[in-house]
Amino acid sequence: MLTSVDRLLFVRRVPIFKELRDDFIVRLASVMNELTFPSNHAIFRQGEEGRSLYIVVSGRVKVHIGEKKLAEVDKGKYFGEMAVFDTQPRSASATTLEPCECLELTQEQLYDAIEETPEIAVNIIRELSRLIRKLNEK
Repeated sequence: MLTSVDRLLFVRRVPIFKELRDDFIVRLASVMNELTFPSNHAIFRQGEEGRSLYIVVSGRVKVHIGEKKLAEVDKGKYFGEMAVFDTQPRSASATTLEPCECLELTQEQLYDAIEETPEIAVNIIRELSRLIRKLNEK
């Protein structure tokens, strides 16, 4: 999938991680799981328990509720982040539109990283605030 250097450079460009120090990015990138999914695969379904966020390395993913498309996520974008921060079931489903490679960051991996480097929590709050602001403008 990605070499260590490519993975580091890739994670560095993801909005919620882009302002972090290099040493933290190295640690975070090294613990992420690499996953491969075929086309039309349900990565997760609305209502399921979930404790991971995903970053698309290649391919496209549709985030949806039933047939209603909420977002289309492609290379360098992330999805599933709400489940990492609350204990609620998944609020939407995520289905691949074509073969996909993703990096997965689990809640446990993220919380361990935040414990070591609290500034990631601030970056995540900023990014989620931007998203809420953008949704409010629609």
